[in-house]
Amino acid sequence: MVKTIIDAHNISKIYDKKMVPIMALQDVHLHIEEGEFVALVGPSGSGKSTLLNMIGGLDDPTNGSVIVDGVEITKLRENKLIDFRLRNIGFVFQSFNLIPVLTAKENIGFVLQLQNVSKKEREKRVMELLHQVGLEDKENSKPGELSGGQQQRVAVARALASKPKIILADEPTANLDTKAAENLLDIMAKLNKEEKITFLFSTHDARVIKKARRVITLVDGKVDSDVQQIPD
Repeated sequence: MVKTIIDAHNISKIYDKKMVPIMALQDVHLHIEEGEFVALVGPSGSGKSTLLNMIGGLDDPTNGSVIVDGVEITKLRENKLIDFRLRNIGFVFQSFNLIPVLTAKENIGFVLQLQNVSKKEREKRVMELLHQVGLEDKENSKPGELSGGQQQRVAVARALASKPKIILADEPTANLDTKAAENLLDIMAKLNKEEKITFLFSTHDARVIKKARRVITLVDGKVDSDVQQIPD
């Protein structure tokens, strides 16, 4: 039976309510099934990143609720929400967000340290992930010694470290050239197919949109269209 893994109800977000109200999201409904590969698209200011932040529990909606894997995260206390995110959701950001003083291996293992995973298990998992993203020979390289594409692959490996059910990726290919972007997308598509990880992208990138099996378009904070497609 198909399982709904992300269920957003009546999501609205208003910024600067005491000054000049800005309606970032307006009564958004969104249902995503386990194992989907979905692109959120739309012009700048349409609410893509805001919606991604709501689903990831990085920001609270003004109104509405978000249920992730059966848990209503909008009702969780901060410490419970942090733990839930750590164990269930992986994040990939446009700017990589790697810790510059740590090696690739250490950046990936950092999440597992937070979970108190033993050193032996941590090292085994990290090397598996480096292999998955094709960076076995870069384990001791720091971010400044890696190309943009390599840094983003480390970021993907870090997002996968805790074996999350969902990866939220905010413009993950924006700073990558065509070859690096296609390589990254191929890795993500393979993980989606083989491990059934649900991917939700916020993107302007036509390369990401072509790979997606479902494209949701936001305009002025509202869902304008929701289309299934056969990826290239």
